[in-house]
Amino acid sequence: MPAETPIQITSERVRPRDAELSVTLADGGGPLIVLVHGWPELAYSWRHQLRPLAEAGYRVIAPDMRGYGASDCPAEVADYDIMALVGDVVGLIEHYGDGQPALVVGHDWGSLVSWPLSVMRPDLLAGVACLSVPYFPAGEQSLIERLRANVGDGFHYILHFQEEGVVEAEFDPDPIGAMREMLWLGSGEAAEAGERLTAADDADRTSMLRGGAFPLPSWLTQGDLDAYAAAFARTGFRGGFNWYRNLHRNHSLMSPWRNRPVDVPAAFIAGDLDSVLTATGEVGPDHPMLVVQRAFVADLSVTMIEGGGHWIQQEKPDEVNAALLSFLERIMPATR
Repeated sequence: MPAETPIQITSERVRPRDAELSVTLADGGGPLIVLVHGWPELAYSWRHQLRPLAEAGYRVIAPDMRGYGASDCPAEVADYDIMALVGDVVGLIEHYGDGQPALVVGHDWGSLVSWPLSVMRPDLLAGVACLSVPYFPAGEQSLIERLRANVGDGFHYILHFQEEGVVEAEFDPDPIGAMREMLWLGSGEAAEAGERLTAADDADRTSMLRGGAFPLPSWLTQGDLDAYAAAFARTGFRGGFNWYRNLHRNHSLMSPWRNRPVDVPAAFIAGDLDSVLTATGEVGPDHPMLVVQRAFVADLSVTMIEGGGHWIQQEKPDEVNAALLSFLERIMPATR
């Protein structure tokens, strides 16, 4: 009996809406999985998921989202609002999905696109899996309004990202140093060493970047770091920051879906050392963000990965892949 043809990983450019996107594809022939990266990442962030998911019988795509990598980087801030970002994923599902429901997997900002997609277009989805960022419905105030009320004169990175040009001037001159710092400080290894990314600080802090020498975490090679740095050296970091600059606008755009529950099957996967969670409480079933998520997501499976930090699909790929495949077997079994 002849051996199966190995899965080929290819790339192509498609225009699902008003921006052309670079898409990495591993085609195992079955139902569609869309992998949506966050900040400051790329399709490359899913390098450990593409082949295993395809080998399990799925058609897997990972786009460089708009503003990143080899995809278009529109100039205007409003080109990165939630309707544009969700629209890109909807277009990709329509292009690659053969009219069948898909699983969308988001990480970090990719979760902040995937959760809204799940309430806006549940008809397109067999399920949604979000890494790092739990579901929380929009409240009466936007996140920007709440942060300004809570932080006052203190520093918060999301507020720091709002003024055009300021944070670009910090990140753009040294992409390799910026990425090395972000990927180290967000990792579980950094947390175990007593270091971590901090969202907020006192009024004396003026920069997101600390600067200095940071080690490579064990899960990241110099080649990996170089791949990230080369992409951001080409595009700059403005595109990703523009996602943040739409947070207030997004609150208004999402008002028709305010307090809407997630009705499709959902999975939440995170590391127990992820600063998204640890910044607001002890990680466990009673964590406030996880309590809210349970109240709004009826069909929910949760996987907490010991020792995992923020970059969970890169830090703990075997555990993440196992959780995704278990979820897929329940909601969208492969045909082979």
